Amino acid sequence: MTKVRDLMSTDVVTVAPDLTLRNVAELLATRHIGGAPVMTGSRVVGVVSLNDILSFEASTPVVPGAEPDRPEWELEPPEEWREGEEAPAAYFSDLWPDAGADVLERFEQTGTPEWDLLGEHTVGEVMSRRVVAIDPEESVQAAARLMAALQIHRVLVLEQGKLVGLLSSMDLVRAVADGRT
Repeated sequence: MTKVRDLMSTDVVTVAPDLTLRNVAELLATRHIGGAPVMTGSRVVGVVSLNDILSFEASTPVVPGAEPDRPEWELEPPEEWREGEEAPAAYFSDLWPDAGADVLERFEQTGTPEWDLLGEHTVGEVMSRRVVAIDPEESVQAAARLMAALQIHRVLVLEQGKLVGLLSSMDLVRAVADGRT
């Protein structure tokens, strides 16, 4: 019977909860993996996946929802414009302090938190705190049943509370393809 220990990856990429979402997304993409355990010291505190990051980004408004305080509006009769006078639409420059700014200049100002959502939020904000783990001596079939029942792609392998490996759905696929199960 094939055991989890026989198929698990032991070179496990781990991340800290204070790592930015941008940094963890880049790390996961570079390593061609879909998720990683989140560690504080030697203790597993959660798991983060690309799906967690994508879900967070999709559900978080990019532009701040709060609007600046404005005085109550009073409707005034439309102004009659006479040639040589300032156009009535000039009031836009009063409402928008940067109305004269170049459009390109506005688009280049992306360093603010509302533009860099992934750079301003951390793993600790989006990680799953539910840690699913299995003992390295369990059967691969038990691990596969657990992963299928919970609809997850990776299970942490803990031995006496210590992270010793990770078993992913890709590890299982490789084992089946190689005839090791």
